[in-house]
Amino acid sequence: MGAVLLAAPLAAQAQPAGKVSRIGFLFYGAPGPSPELEAFRQGLRDLGYIEGQNISLEYRFANGRVGRLPELAAELVRLDLDVVVTPGTPASLAAKKATSTIPIVFAGVADAVGTGLVASLARPGGNVTGLTSISAALGGKRLELLKVVAPKASRVAVLYNPADPSNVLVLKELQESSRALGLTLHPLAVRGPGEFEGAFAAMTREHAQALFVAAGVLTTEHRKPLVGLAAKSRIPAMWGERQFVEAGGLMSYAVNFYDEIRRAATYVNKILKGTKPADLPVEQPTTFELVINLKTAKALGLTIPPSLLGRADEVIQ
Repeated sequence: MGAVLLAAPLAAQAQPAGKVSRIGFLFYGAPGPSPELEAFRQGLRDLGYIEGQNISLEYRFANGRVGRLPELAAELVRLDLDVVVTPGTPASLAAKKATSTIPIVFAGVADAVGTGLVASLARPGGNVTGLTSISAALGGKRLELLKVVAPKASRVAVLYNPADPSNVLVLKELQESSRALGLTLHPLAVRGPGEFEGAFAAMTREHAQALFVAAGVLTTEHRKPLVGLAAKSRIPAMWGERQFVEAGGLMSYAVNFYDEIRRAATYVNKILKGTKPADLPVEQPTTFELVINLKTAKALGLTIPPSLLGRADEVIQ
């Protein structure tokens, strides 16, 4: 522990005297306090960076509207920043399109290679690097866990946004994994919150017995109404991130998104100290969290097997 405490001031000292680095933060969510933003700030503080002293932060918020991200990315690029941080795939792609020179650090990207953000994980190339959630590769495990909770389910609806490249990759992996598990998938595309109720009505018509909801700008920003519709439909659902379970969803299996954003600060630190993004390999997660909402399970009349509860990293009562 002592080594960690000693290291924190050194990061700040690595900056030239009086130097204030300028960092952009392009976020899909709304202005104001958020766990994602606080996670990044905490990561910076852990490394000795103090907002208003040795760093300044420029924020741009899309308020859940993916279409605004390119415009906001262009605004940040015009500010001639030292580095731009981009949680999520759409923000990262918008930033990459806006600049090929300013370093970009992403976090929580489902498939950094598949979406074209980097040439490879080991050698990113260009001006982009960061942390991948490899969410697109978790399809089989997520469906297996969903079958443990709903063993009789054979028809699974998949709610996804076709305009989100990460959602498209997640759906592809689910489709490939479903065959071995004997599951029939029913993809339901939603491009805006106005299409949510129609998608749930379609699930009922198609007699879906379980549901997977892909995480992304659209679904994450509107997780409360989605969780409410799942509860009303009384359908067991696996969600793409823990934020949905915190909002009342049944279960999730994913990397800790907040932790990835916090760790993005370590990439920012290395870049500010002179390392080029092309020389920083993309970090892959080594652990994934299984989060179960027991209150929701009881409301759905589901009995979570003790073996699954024992494997859970967090059980929300």
